[in-house]
Amino acid sequence: MYHHIRVAAYEPDPRHGPWREEMKVLRLGEELHTELTRMHAEANKGSVRPDRLPVRRLNSLLQAMAPGVVATGRNAGADGSLPWLYARETVPSEVLAPVIGTWAAGMYRDEDDAESADLEERLRSADPTEDVQLPHWEAEPVDLAETVTSAGGTAEPAARLYHLLPEWIAFRLAARVFRTGGSTLHFRVESSGNGARLVSWPPQRYERRGQTWYYSACLNITVHTVPFAPRFRVHVSTQVRRWATCLDVRPHQLGGTTVLLDAPLPWPGGPDRCHRLMVNTLGYDRRRKELAWRHHSPAPLMPELDIVRNYPEPAELFAHPERWINGSGDVAAGIVYHPSIGPHEVGPGLMPRERAELDAWVEEGLRPMLSRVPDLTRVTRSNTPSLLPRSGAERDPGVREARLALQRRAALAHALRGRPLEIDVFWQSPQTRAALLDALPKLVGLPAGEGVGPADDDTWRWRGEGIEIRLRARPAGLLADALPVSQERGRPRAVRLAEAIEARCRLVVDRTVARPDGVGVVIAEIAGKERFAAVPDSDPKHALRIAWARQGRLSQFVNLPDDTDSGLEHRARWTWLDTFRQLGAISPPAHRVGAGIPGDLQYVALWLVRHTRKGPTRCPVRRLVAVRVRPGDGPGAIEGWDADRAEWVPYPKLLLLAQTAAPVSGEETDTGGPGEGAASQGRLRPPARPGVEQYRQWETEQQIRALLFQLRDRPTLLFVDVGNLRQCWPGLRNGGLDRDMLGFGTEPAQRHTLYGDDLRVVLVRDANAREEVAEWYAHDGQDKVGFAEGVWGTAEAENRVFASTASTPHTVVKLPKGLMKLAPTAQGRTAPGKTAWNPGQLQITVLGCLSEKALADSGHEGDLPDRPAEWATLTHQLRYHDDYPPLARPLPLHLARLAGQYVLPLAKAKGRDSAPSTP
Repeated sequence: MYHHIRVAAYEPDPRHGPWREEMKVLRLGEELHTELTRMHAEANKGSVRPDRLPVRRLNSLLQAMAPGVVATGRNAGADGSLPWLYARETVPSEVLAPVIGTWAAGMYRDEDDAESADLEERLRSADPTEDVQLPHWEAEPVDLAETVTSAGGTAEPAARLYHLLPEWIAFRLAARVFRTGGSTLHFRVESSGNGARLVSWPPQRYERRGQTWYYSACLNITVHTVPFAPRFRVHVSTQVRRWATCLDVRPHQLGGTTVLLDAPLPWPGGPDRCHRLMVNTLGYDRRRKELAWRHHSPAPLMPELDIVRNYPEPAELFAHPERWINGSGDVAAGIVYHPSIGPHEVGPGLMPRERAELDAWVEEGLRPMLSRVPDLTRVTRSNTPSLLPRSGAERDPGVREARLALQRRAALAHALRGRPLEIDVFWQSPQTRAALLDALPKLVGLPAGEGVGPADDDTWRWRGEGIEIRLRARPAGLLADALPVSQERGRPRAVRLAEAIEARCRLVVDRTVARPDGVGVVIAEIAGKERFAAVPDSDPKHALRIAWARQGRLSQFVNLPDDTDSGLEHRARWTWLDTFRQLGAISPPAHRVGAGIPGDLQYVALWLVRHTRKGPTRCPVRRLVAVRVRPGDGPGAIEGWDADRAEWVPYPKLLLLAQTAAPVSGEETDTGGPGEGAASQGRLRPPARPGVEQYRQWETEQQIRALLFQLRDRPTLLFVDVGNLRQCWPGLRNGGLDRDMLGFGTEPAQRHTLYGDDLRVVLVRDANAREEVAEWYAHDGQDKVGFAEGVWGTAEAENRVFASTASTPHTVVKLPKGLMKLAPTAQGRTAPGKTAWNPGQLQITVLGCLSEKALADSGHEGDLPDRPAEWATLTHQLRYHDDYPPLARPLPLHLARLAGQYVLPLAKAKGRDSAPSTP
């Protein structure tokens, strides 16, 4: 058993002293900014923001082609006085002028525009009377450890460090060579929106199935804060970057994929020569009906700057990706692989040993300015709740499955409350139909021959021990066909999609058999979303969910099997387990934390559903979902908060209300008002002159406060996912946190016990797309590395931040130790083809508990205080359930997040004035 884990995170080392780097800084200046803004406004008449220069493409071009440039500043396109370029040395005017001139010419649709072509000559001019000149570089010492400490004790870096420091670190590491297993890797810098990346280049090769597959090591570098930590962190995560060499899609199916361009500088010199890869986006342009460079890609401007070399055209790169990844002349380009464009024989992920070696290489390269954060140690041996054993005395899997079936049946009976369960199965393949019919009675312990049998060819009934199940199986027919969405460009896309959904809803009504006395569930077999990718919005899944929800029926979907589908039995099992979850027939196992947890504790989880115009129905909406779990009330005691009626309702009803009560509008609609009780407890003061965002934030916070006042009747543990909710609850940002305090709006934070004497608040955070939580691996202090499950923390008495790491699911294939994907050995030639499972870390912050200070402030001085580690352990144990692999979040949060699948607003379509009510 491992007793320590090491996180791939670094912080400024106080032993190093001040950390200042002398840099060259360039600002656009008032004259050049004014001239470029005028040209932009003239070239783009009718632009929403003519005063904001579109400098994203220019920045990419400068980062890749101007020697010495480290990073670009934020908002320089809107304010010419802000720092624009940070460089190690002054970029010569003979480099800067043609880059700016070429970019300015690209703003004009008319390639022969004389004014834009003249800009380069004006910038090159040494005439002091010229009204537009290149600004002068300034020498400026930059403090790369500049920090401000919040009132709650959280260290926050200066705003520019979030972008500047990752680039600086990436260049420092790219100047070094990584050696492993006799192989040598060289890295290039790739700029990203959240930081910087290092990509090993040229890619490595893996021969498999008569084809060459390409892959690279990739390191993501980002800057973050940790609640109450005295120094900010730099996270370095590792992964495999795979490259596409055979695109199994048609050009019109390519929505947008990243292309990294490797090209030498068209002018000599510079300390950063050959250390960057230029980021571009390749996709299908539906207006021009051809492949094109998209999203401000700098690639189209390269031939203007470098007339000697041959650069790839979009169609040519799409047709011959392997030719370009190997290089044409001294120019190369790699299409970043995504599963949507076909299979790849290189598996994702790196092995623990490789991660540890890369981590040690990074640590060495960052000394002495940055040092690794201390290792985390175990805080408990109670890693899991009271789960049924998989081995030991009950080694027979039949015994364990029988006990699980008994648990499911009890939870199902509690959720149904004496009503029959009416199931409609709409199938397309006989195999799926047979697998579903076979799996259901096994999961609830009702084998054939005991009160079970088909009533006719397509109807089955099961009855026993408090539950009655009626199932009817019919062919799906036209219900599962693609949605015929109108292609009229003159009307909003959301409205056209809403009309197609309404048409499918009418078809569902025609196929419906009324069953008013039972709880209705529909299982539908449809094709996977990749089958509908050729025609946007044609996937019928959401239309069917809306149609059945209007009839008061829950819905679950199972995909069609493919020709080699060997996991149909497994998928059928999961279909039913997800159905039971929607019925609320699921309960967390009893915890094994100890007596410090109240016996009548209830769990409450908040989740904010945020759909944009790219959402499932192309209609934006925000809706707060709250789920309550009361383990002491028996199995299946799961409820959701109905804000409109200000009451708790059974979880299945919450799902149906989430759809039928969703706002019906072509514009984004605010969430419902606060429930009753808020007025008597004091309402948040609304913003004086609120904008749309400010008003939504105020309304969401008001809902949360009103909800908290409904939970004061018993001890409550509130779960909040920070990454999900902080946009509408800014007080959750690390810099706004303070121990045992809750802050809303612009009002001062208050002690959390004002919302309930027995309230505890736990914040969870995962890595998400921003790498907010550092990667990790376990070690024994010697040479052994691997993974371990448990709750981890520091030795500090007041520590409130913990790490939760789960075990590897039993379904994951065990790999031999010592496999190396970056440097395959003779014994592991197929190692690159393996999938390396890397369990993520869930950060747990016990924000509010009954600490000694909290008890004293609330008048309960002398009571036994909480131990934050126990509440972190309880949160960790809630990730485990007998029916599931370890969950990414605690079970209450898992339920709240999945409830968002039913929030499906529709734009107003013809013939529909309002949303129908729930039957």
